[in-house]
Amino acid sequence: MNLNTMLCISNSFARVVIAAHKYNEKPTSEKNQNNINKCTQNLIAISEAIETYQKEHGDLPEWLSELYPKYLTEADILLCPADKNGGEPIFTHNADPKMPVSYGYQFHPEYREEKAQQRKVYGDVMPIARCRHHENQTFSCLNLSISGKVYTSSYNWEFTPEVMYGSHEAAITALEKALERYPDDPVNYDLYTGLFRLYNKVGQDKDLESLVDRFKSIMNPEDIEGYHQLFNMLNSMDRYEELLEIFKDAAQHHPDAEPILSILAYVHRKLGNIELSDVYERRADPKFDLWGKVVSDFSATDLDGKPISLQQYRGKVVLLDFWGVWCGFCIREMPNLKKVYDTYKDQGFDIIGVSLDDKEAELRDYIKDNDLQWRQIFSGESWSDDPLAQQFNVTGVPEQWLIDRDGKLITHKARDDELEGLVVEALKD
Repeated sequence: MNLNTMLCISNSFARVVIAAHKYNEKPTSEKNQNNINKCTQNLIAISEAIETYQKEHGDLPEWLSELYPKYLTEADILLCPADKNGGEPIFTHNADPKMPVSYGYQFHPEYREEKAQQRKVYGDVMPIARCRHHENQTFSCLNLSISGKVYTSSYNWEFTPEVMYGSHEAAITALEKALERYPDDPVNYDLYTGLFRLYNKVGQDKDLESLVDRFKSIMNPEDIEGYHQLFNMLNSMDRYEELLEIFKDAAQHHPDAEPILSILAYVHRKLGNIELSDVYERRADPKFDLWGKVVSDFSATDLDGKPISLQQYRGKVVLLDFWGVWCGFCIREMPNLKKVYDTYKDQGFDIIGVSLDDKEAELRDYIKDNDLQWRQIFSGESWSDDPLAQQFNVTGVPEQWLIDRDGKLITHKARDDELEGLVVEALKD
């Protein structure tokens, strides 16, 4: 159950820090290495430009584009050579409003308050700009820190602070000091789980117990996020009986909270209580009760202005895909959808896309650029007003409903590697 998910630069780059995090070895072609080197040079130039900007303005720029042309004389410095989309981000709200930029700027207006808070905790080793364009490498992101260092990491740099600080011991010292400053602030609950993982990594078993007890003493029982952090710690210690008691009590305070119910389902399954696990899983997500039942029909208009309904697809196995161009997880799922569609479209399988985008032009451009062959529904309404999102109670995307030939719901979780197997079985039936 899902409860929620080296570069080698020449010595001339003296400001580069090579991450100490251990990744599996993967070969790097000469072209890829050249891209990494150039990208690193770009990040160092951006760091120097930000430093000059700060001296003049007394603050960080709102967007990296503000550095051009006064502080960065070449616009190409803002483009990673490995960026196949030429500066167009996966998440549209990260798009620089003035020009194409490959690098994810962490202090733009929407993120600034959150990142300023993180800076108080982690200091200037945290990223100010990130590059995610180097595919098939031993790292996910190339990061530029506020202090001007370049290092590699996974997507979530917060999960591996030892990479930023250079060692597990240095990360432990930094997080312990941060915890002294912010011992009971819910915003920083993840400091406890971060320290827990580091203590576990270096074998400080006594500190594990005291850290868990300390967290229990400061955790606000009304804060569901606190329960999530406590689960992470106790689950890694296989303390399922203790988790059961804690979350049974939590369910009394939060009887309808999906995270609490999902964790209870998980714990019961670990303890062998399969029937109780199923009960809590269905309480956490009422859509499970729809499995095996006929999906309610709808009447809409597709992007070409033609009427569309589920009834038109009766006799086919159909995937109802709720998604959005702005949703990074949806975009990452798209190659899998295309593969399954291309493989089984002539055997009675089809897809209906339900776009929850608010910009029709962006949707049409994405469909054209990626050659999506199935029909799409677009209302142009906000998520809360989209008729189909409301009808099917869609609370997160991507959400993919797989419907059999008789119009009955097979699952509303037909994603990732499971999709093809589910389609194959449905086509057999």
